[in-house]
Amino acid sequence: MGKSSKAGKGLKSALQAQQSRLQKKQQAEKAAQVAEQRNKTQKKGGGAIKSKGKGKAPARRPTIPFRATDTILLIGEGNFSFARALVVDAPGDLAQLSPSNITATAYDSEEECYAKYPDAEAIVTDLRERGVHVLFGVDATRLDGTSGLKNKKWDKIVWNFPHAGKGITDQDRNILSNQTLILGFLRAAGKLLRPGTAPQVHTARKKKKTDDDEEEDAPVSEDEDMEGDSSDPSATRGTVLITLRNVVPYTLWDVPRLAKTPPHPASSSMPPNPSYTLLRSFTFYRSLWKGYEHRMTKGERAHGTGKTGEGGEDRTWEFYLRD
Repeated sequence: MGKSSKAGKGLKSALQAQQSRLQKKQQAEKAAQVAEQRNKTQKKGGGAIKSKGKGKAPARRPTIPFRATDTILLIGEGNFSFARALVVDAPGDLAQLSPSNITATAYDSEEECYAKYPDAEAIVTDLRERGVHVLFGVDATRLDGTSGLKNKKWDKIVWNFPHAGKGITDQDRNILSNQTLILGFLRAAGKLLRPGTAPQVHTARKKKKTDDDEEEDAPVSEDEDMEGDSSDPSATRGTVLITLRNVVPYTLWDVPRLAKTPPHPASSSMPPNPSYTLLRSFTFYRSLWKGYEHRMTKGERAHGTGKTGEGGEDRTWEFYLRD
């Protein structure tokens, strides 16, 4: 048996193990939801159960993971509406973000992009006029070899709702296909991140760890501020941000574990993946980014713009390279 075959089986074994672990976790969450619903029913029926809480917790400020001084590389932009949101009507202090600090990319060629997403051409024209760098035909797994990207370093490399787009109906094969894509992206992105001191997250709220959270390196929370060990933002290590719908099947990709403990490459000719540390994860509010509209990898559909999963929330995971 060759090395490539062994490596491929290793990845499949890791996939099966993680699916079993996540399935148990989801069963526990479902049981908790049932118990909560029973509790609510008893309350409505005049039962004696009373809440011990002190009222509703105050709404937390959404996390904005960028600084006005950041250089930002956007991957798989679809119709480029997220890039537009960053430069046209960005929240908070990002109004001071220079459009020239942003490079927005798409996997499709320019012609393919405009054919898939009819609104993309006008958006791209506007972005270029404002000074945003726009690149087409960019493979997320080969960033370091792409003209216009190689030999550059970035504070933030962002991929919102990545998907291999292969139309595989078998769930296990589909998961494996997307995990392979994510691993390739993390391997390529690591070479383009700005070196520096490890970033730190300062938050008043911390998630209590459970037995299922052994892979987490940071609290899952909101209302966070990110800093490095230096007062100079340019001295802080760059980060990778991946956003997905936090429901099955996307949770089965197990992105945090792939980043922290990547499996051996599927081929002996591939270099091993770097290991990352999870800095934080937080809710991604689409409404925060005015004008942003998610698009599917296959383009416009007859009934709407596509969905990334029913229920749940959109969640961003932010990582930095481990020493």
